[in-house]
Amino acid sequence: MVNNTTNTSIASSLPATDIRKMVYASLFAALTAIGAYITIPLGPIPFTLQVVFVLLAGAMLGSKWGAISMTVYTLLGIAGLPVFSGGASGLGVILGPTGGYIIGFIAAAFVVGFLFEKNRTEKVLFNAIYVLVGSLVIYAFGLTHLMLVADMSFMQAITVGFLPFIGGALVKIVVAAYIATSYKI
Repeated sequence: MVNNTTNTSIASSLPATDIRKMVYASLFAALTAIGAYITIPLGPIPFTLQVVFVLLAGAMLGSKWGAISMTVYTLLGIAGLPVFSGGASGLGVILGPTGGYIIGFIAAAFVVGFLFEKNRTEKVLFNAIYVLVGSLVIYAFGLTHLMLVADMSFMQAITVGFLPFIGGALVKIVVAAYIATSYKI
Protein backbone atom coordinates (compact mmCIF):
# COMPACT_ATOMS: atom_id res chain seq x y z
CA MET A 1 0.00 0.00 0.00
CA VAL A 2 1.37 3.43 -0.96
CA ASN A 3 0.99 6.32 1.43
CA ASN A 4 -0.14 9.22 -0.77
CA THR A 5 0.70 11.85 1.85
CA THR A 6 4.43 11.05 1.68
CA ASN A 7 4.52 10.22 -2.01
CA THR A 8 4.84 13.72 -3.44
CA SER A 9 6.10 14.41 -6.90
CA ILE A 10 9.20 16.44 -7.62
CA ALA A 11 7.15 19.06 -9.46
CA SER A 12 4.87 19.67 -6.51
CA SER A 13 7.85 20.21 -4.20
CA LEU A 14 9.36 22.93 -6.39
CA PRO A 15 8.32 26.57 -6.13
CA ALA A 16 6.08 27.73 -8.98
CA THR A 17 8.76 30.19 -10.12
CA ASP A 18 11.28 27.36 -10.58
CA ILE A 19 8.80 25.35 -12.64
CA ARG A 20 8.10 28.43 -14.73
CA LYS A 21 11.85 29.01 -15.26
CA MET A 22 12.29 25.34 -16.28
CA VAL A 23 9.57 25.72 -18.89
CA TYR A 24 11.14 28.92 -20.24
CA ALA A 25 14.62 27.35 -20.20
CA SER A 26 13.25 24.47 -22.28
CA LEU A 27 11.59 26.94 -24.61
CA PHE A 28 14.83 28.86 -25.18
CA ALA A 29 16.72 25.60 -25.79
CA ALA A 30 14.09 24.73 -28.43
CA LEU A 31 14.21 28.22 -29.98
CA THR A 32 18.00 27.99 -30.19
CA ALA A 33 17.62 24.68 -32.02
CA ILE A 34 15.13 26.27 -34.42
CA GLY A 35 17.54 29.19 -34.92
CA ALA A 36 20.17 26.67 -36.01
CA TYR A 37 18.05 25.84 -39.06
CA ILE A 38 17.86 29.47 -40.15
CA THR A 39 21.33 29.62 -41.64
CA ILE A 40 23.43 31.38 -44.25
CA PRO A 41 26.65 29.50 -45.06
CA LEU A 42 29.69 31.80 -44.90
CA GLY A 43 32.56 29.32 -44.91
CA PRO A 44 33.30 26.97 -42.03
CA ILE A 45 31.20 28.99 -39.55
CA PRO A 46 27.62 29.60 -40.76
CA PHE A 47 25.49 32.64 -39.92
CA THR A 48 22.50 31.50 -37.84
CA LEU A 49 19.85 33.00 -35.57
CA GLN A 50 20.94 30.87 -32.61
CA VAL A 51 22.82 33.74 -31.00
CA VAL A 52 19.69 35.89 -30.69
CA PHE A 53 18.05 33.17 -28.59
CA VAL A 54 21.22 32.57 -26.57
CA LEU A 55 21.42 36.24 -25.65
CA LEU A 56 17.70 36.44 -24.91
CA ALA A 57 17.90 33.34 -22.71
CA GLY A 58 20.47 35.08 -20.52
CA ALA A 59 18.72 38.43 -20.53
CA MET A 60 15.26 37.07 -19.80
CA LEU A 61 16.00 34.05 -17.61
CA GLY A 62 19.03 35.27 -15.67
CA SER A 63 22.43 33.70 -15.25
CA LYS A 64 21.42 30.36 -13.75
CA TRP A 65 18.46 29.49 -15.96
CA GLY A 66 19.98 31.04 -19.09
CA ALA A 67 23.08 28.85 -18.69
CA ILE A 68 20.92 25.80 -17.90
CA SER A 69 18.92 26.45 -21.06
CA MET A 70 22.03 26.48 -23.24
CA THR A 71 23.47 23.47 -21.41
CA VAL A 72 20.29 21.54 -22.24
CA TYR A 73 20.57 22.67 -25.87
CA THR A 74 24.22 21.55 -26.03
CA LEU A 75 23.56 18.20 -24.37
CA LEU A 76 20.65 17.51 -26.74
CA GLY A 77 23.00 18.06 -29.67
CA ILE A 78 25.74 15.91 -28.18
CA ALA A 79 23.16 13.16 -27.54
CA GLY A 80 22.38 13.08 -31.26
CA LEU A 81 19.39 15.33 -31.77
CA PRO A 82 19.89 17.46 -34.91
CA VAL A 83 19.88 20.81 -33.07
CA PHE A 84 23.18 22.28 -34.19
CA SER A 85 23.62 24.44 -37.29
CA GLY A 86 22.31 22.79 -40.43
CA GLY A 87 20.86 19.86 -38.48
CA ALA A 88 24.21 18.58 -37.29
CA SER A 89 24.60 16.69 -34.02
CA GLY A 90 27.03 14.68 -31.95
CA LEU A 91 30.20 15.19 -29.98
CA GLY A 92 32.10 15.62 -33.25
CA VAL A 93 30.45 19.02 -33.73
CA ILE A 94 31.67 20.17 -30.30
CA LEU A 95 35.16 18.90 -31.10
CA GLY A 96 35.07 20.44 -34.60
CA PRO A 97 35.75 24.03 -35.70
CA THR A 98 32.39 25.42 -34.52
CA GLY A 99 32.37 23.69 -31.14
CA GLY A 100 33.80 26.64 -29.25
CA TYR A 101 30.93 28.85 -30.32
CA ILE A 102 28.43 26.31 -28.97
CA ILE A 103 30.27 26.04 -25.64
CA GLY A 104 30.40 29.84 -25.67
CA PHE A 105 26.59 29.87 -25.76
CA ILE A 106 26.53 28.54 -22.19
CA ALA A 107 29.04 31.10 -20.93
CA ALA A 108 27.38 33.96 -22.82
CA ALA A 109 23.92 33.16 -21.46
CA PHE A 110 25.42 33.14 -17.95
CA VAL A 111 27.30 36.44 -18.43
CA VAL A 112 24.36 38.25 -20.04
CA GLY A 113 22.06 36.91 -17.34
CA PHE A 114 24.42 38.12 -14.63
CA LEU A 115 24.66 41.59 -16.18
CA PHE A 116 20.88 41.86 -16.52
CA GLU A 117 20.37 40.64 -12.94
CA LYS A 118 22.70 43.33 -11.61
CA ASN A 119 21.98 46.21 -13.98
CA ARG A 120 18.68 45.72 -15.87
CA THR A 121 17.50 49.04 -17.23
CA GLU A 122 14.71 50.34 -19.42
CA LYS A 123 17.29 51.86 -21.79
CA VAL A 124 17.92 49.79 -24.89
CA LEU A 125 21.44 51.23 -25.30
CA PHE A 126 22.63 49.96 -21.93
CA ASN A 127 21.02 46.58 -22.47
CA ALA A 128 22.69 46.45 -25.89
CA ILE A 129 26.05 46.82 -24.15
CA TYR A 130 25.27 43.82 -21.92
CA VAL A 131 24.22 41.80 -24.96
CA LEU A 132 27.37 42.93 -26.81
CA VAL A 133 29.47 41.58 -23.94
CA GLY A 134 27.65 38.25 -24.32
CA SER A 135 28.39 38.21 -28.05
CA LEU A 136 32.06 38.86 -27.34
CA VAL A 137 32.07 35.92 -24.92
CA ILE A 138 30.76 33.66 -27.70
CA TYR A 139 33.45 34.92 -30.08
CA ALA A 140 36.17 34.50 -27.46
CA PHE A 141 35.26 30.83 -26.96
CA GLY A 142 34.66 30.27 -30.67
CA LEU A 143 37.84 31.87 -31.95
CA THR A 144 40.02 30.20 -29.32
CA HIS A 145 38.58 26.81 -30.18
CA LEU A 146 38.85 27.49 -33.92
CA MET A 147 42.54 28.38 -33.56
CA LEU A 148 43.23 25.18 -31.64
CA VAL A 149 41.16 22.77 -33.72
CA ALA A 150 41.98 24.17 -37.16
CA ASP A 151 45.58 25.08 -36.27
CA MET A 152 45.02 28.71 -37.29
CA SER A 153 46.80 31.86 -36.24
CA PHE A 154 44.84 34.51 -34.37
CA MET A 155 44.51 36.62 -37.54
CA GLN A 156 43.36 33.64 -39.61
CA ALA A 157 40.71 32.80 -37.02
CA ILE A 158 39.55 36.44 -36.91
CA THR A 159 39.36 36.50 -40.72
CA VAL A 160 37.32 33.30 -40.91
CA GLY A 161 35.39 33.27 -37.64
CA PHE A 162 34.67 36.91 -36.83
CA LEU A 163 34.99 39.46 -39.64
CA PRO A 164 32.31 37.97 -41.94
CA PHE A 165 29.81 38.11 -39.06
CA ILE A 166 30.21 41.65 -37.74
CA GLY A 167 27.21 43.10 -39.59
CA GLY A 168 24.93 40.23 -38.65
CA ALA A 169 26.18 40.27 -35.07
CA LEU A 170 25.30 43.94 -34.73
CA VAL A 171 21.78 43.29 -36.01
CA LYS A 172 21.40 40.37 -33.57
CA ILE A 173 22.62 42.56 -30.70
CA VAL A 174 20.11 45.31 -31.49
CA VAL A 175 17.23 42.82 -31.88
CA ALA A 176 18.09 40.97 -28.65
CA ALA A 177 18.54 44.21 -26.68
CA TYR A 178 15.24 45.60 -27.93
CA ILE A 179 13.29 42.42 -27.13
CA ALA A 180 14.99 42.01 -23.72
CA THR A 181 14.15 45.63 -22.85
CA SER A 182 10.56 45.40 -24.08
CA TYR A 183 9.55 42.05 -22.60
CA LYS A 184 10.20 40.55 -19.20
CA ILE A 185 9.58 37.01 -18.10
